[in-house]
Amino acid sequence: GTRVDAEALARQLGVPVAPIIASRGRGVEELTMRVGELVFGGSEGFGKAVVSPTRAPAAASASDALVQRYYRARELLDGVVEYAPVKHTLTEQIDRWVLNRYLGIPVFLLMMYLMFTIAVNFGAVFIDFFDILFGAIFVDGTRWVMSSVSMPEWLIVLVSDGLGGGIQLVATFIPVIGFLFLCLSLLEDSGYMSRAAFVVDRLMARIGLPGTAFVPLIVGFGCNVPAVMASRSLGRESDRLMTISMAPFMSCGARLTVYALFASAMFPSNGSNVVFLLYLLGIAMAVGTGYVFRKQIFTREVTPSFQEMPAYHIPVPRNILLTTWFRLRSFVFRAGKTIVGVVVILSFLNSFSFDGTFGHQDTGSSALATIGKEITPAFAPIGLHEDNWPATVGLFTGVFAKEAVVGTLDALYSGPGEPKGDGAPDIGGAAIAALVSIVDNAAGLADLLLDPLGVSAIHGDEDVGAAAAEQGVATSTLTNMAAAFGTQFAAYCYLVFVLLYATCVAVMGTIAKEAGWKWMVLVVFWTTSLAYVTASVIYQAGTLPSHPLFSSLWIAGSLVFMAVFIHQLRTIGRRALPGDLIRVVQIG
Repeated sequence: GTRVDAEALARQLGVPVAPIIASRGRGVEELTMRVGELVFGGSEGFGKAVVSPTRAPAAASASDALVQRYYRARELLDGVVEYAPVKHTLTEQIDRWVLNRYLGIPVFLLMMYLMFTIAVNFGAVFIDFFDILFGAIFVDGTRWVMSSVSMPEWLIVLVSDGLGGGIQLVATFIPVIGFLFLCLSLLEDSGYMSRAAFVVDRLMARIGLPGTAFVPLIVGFGCNVPAVMASRSLGRESDRLMTISMAPFMSCGARLTVYALFASAMFPSNGSNVVFLLYLLGIAMAVGTGYVFRKQIFTREVTPSFQEMPAYHIPVPRNILLTTWFRLRSFVFRAGKTIVGVVVILSFLNSFSFDGTFGHQDTGSSALATIGKEITPAFAPIGLHEDNWPATVGLFTGVFAKEAVVGTLDALYSGPGEPKGDGAPDIGGAAIAALVSIVDNAAGLADLLLDPLGVSAIHGDEDVGAAAAEQGVATSTLTNMAAAFGTQFAAYCYLVFVLLYATCVAVMGTIAKEAGWKWMVLVVFWTTSLAYVTASVIYQAGTLPSHPLFSSLWIAGSLVFMAVFIHQLRTIGRRALPGDLIRVVQIG
């Protein structure tokens, strides 16, 4: 219903105009030819159009300049664009529901639910495929080849467990991140993302963020890695950095595996309530972080926002797939380098013993376990006794990935398991198992549509053997865990720390890629400090009658520490501001 007079527009602009439909490839050759003529042939009108003094900033603020651009664009359209008379466009009819005062939020939540469900649950169908196949090739296969030629054990650990394990870890994020970027590209290309930002803009504005920041935070409940990467859709640097800092507090699916283990061991009758409280605490900490960072670091960045509402249209498959591919490739080749590097270091410490030998993975004699034993007393204020050092080691391996906490606790509380065989890995069998895992995971997809977080799997089971089988751990793990922690309250404070402390290496690497190393270090220090203070204050408040003086002094000292830290954020945070933040092209 719209016709553009290209010749009239060319006269207005003083440069040739080539009408194109890029999504269908129409007019691209003519455009290329026109650009070539201007670049190589020269044009006085072209030079004036590009460097005309009227294009210089004439307003005192960016918002004024943006408004002037819209006015100038409207002037250029006069006599150039003809609109066919229509009563109500399809976009207007849809917006009557999507932007409705009462229906806008429910529609938005439905769209976020669908995106979250597709990204997390459809992506989860393929996670085991990548995990099994890449583990067989890069970890088991590499170890067997290097062992066959009598390579030293330390080199085998670095290459197979470190480098190979890092590649395996990065690969497991490909399906979830790929589906997330696919969903985001669909919403952006269809025109709905602008409406979503408008609907929740007032709510997010209370902590100084635009409505579009809500999307990455919702995604964080599935995985923090795509949540951090989704913040790239935000235009202002301050909005992106704040959202990146808030995303780690969204309790991801990997943490849920830890909650499930503790629900079976420590909370057989009220596990779901405990998990619900943890999710609420994470949301509260995210909101608090946004508020503090806005007040202390980004105090000078308060500008009005302009939101363009493009017409709805059917997304172009080619554009969607290309956008998804470029974003996914960026994650694999940029964040992946950091992830692999950290995994190499942690794998070395997990295998090496201070007696100079290797092969001590997930045992009490590894360097990682030895360090854990030494620093366990530092966790006494959150309820960890000195003999409960496996819980401390679990926190270290949780830096690999939060689900690694479960494997570590199972290995250390239950004792050493069966040694791995030295034979050649069955790559063909692993490939078949990987393919079968897709079918098995897809079979349970329907149930996940009604429970995308998987919280319904958290339930009480008085039968310890059945609970252990359901969680995939030894029965002795649950009984020894219950004895080591002693009380449900101590276990809950440990889970609070797991919820809030430093994110896994995948998230760290993504933050470093998106915002720089300094900002990543600030986020890690902030989250870990907040985790320690919160968990210890909760534990000391709950055990106040047992040691009133110590608990009172500890609570007061912890609150003073956080107050000083928050006050110093004004200086620390601005020093950590990245100078090489990945740029986002925007008008204004």
